[in-house]
Amino acid sequence: MIHRNLQIAFSFSALFALLAIGMSANWASAQDGSLYLQPSQGRDGLTLEDSSFMYQELPPESLPRQLQLHSIITVIVDVRSRFLSEGDAQNRKTQSLTAVLADWIRLENGSLKPAPQFDGDPRVSGTLNSQYRVQSDVELLDALAFRMAVEIVDIQPNGNLVIEGHQTINNNEEQWRISLSGVVRREAIQADNTVSSDAIYDLSIDKEEMGQVRDAYARGWFTKWYDRYKPF
Repeated sequence: MIHRNLQIAFSFSALFALLAIGMSANWASAQDGSLYLQPSQGRDGLTLEDSSFMYQELPPESLPRQLQLHSIITVIVDVRSRFLSEGDAQNRKTQSLTAVLADWIRLENGSLKPAPQFDGDPRVSGTLNSQYRVQSDVELLDALAFRMAVEIVDIQPNGNLVIEGHQTINNNEEQWRISLSGVVRREAIQADNTVSSDAIYDLSIDKEEMGQVRDAYARGWFTKWYDRYKPF
């Protein structure tokens, strides 16, 4: 009986030893697959591609392209401004003048002598009333929204990109010319090669219209001169 008990105890000890060896191997394997695996262990850590069953590789067209000189990017222009000015000026002036010439002189035999006023003392009197009032209200709303392709014409030493683009649209007798230039950080350009106008430094937009519609509301040269100098 004692011999049989020893055999059972030995069997349980061997089983526990095998379980301990297996758990140690599994723990070591888990440590080898840890995200915090040190490079000195001879293996790289886990990546999303190796460990996730939902990982999908991005198509080549969705990856950001390398920007270089003469590359084309798209600028999304959305400029909105509002200017409000109010003024009120009022000026009133009243002047009264009364002047009497009580004494006068005359030249006689090389000397100055009093000149009598036979018709009485000359007298001048008057009143001046002036009133000036100005009231003006100015409200200006501007909005400009469009998309435009531009070219990288220069790359600065710090990596910033100098962009410039021109666009001409002809529609029957109407013509629109748009020019855009500025400096943009490389990091501000999205993966689809677009950039917002808010991220462009020294932004310059020149929009010119020509045609019958423009001629209908354009000011003439005399009106421009009159509005600038306002002679009256």
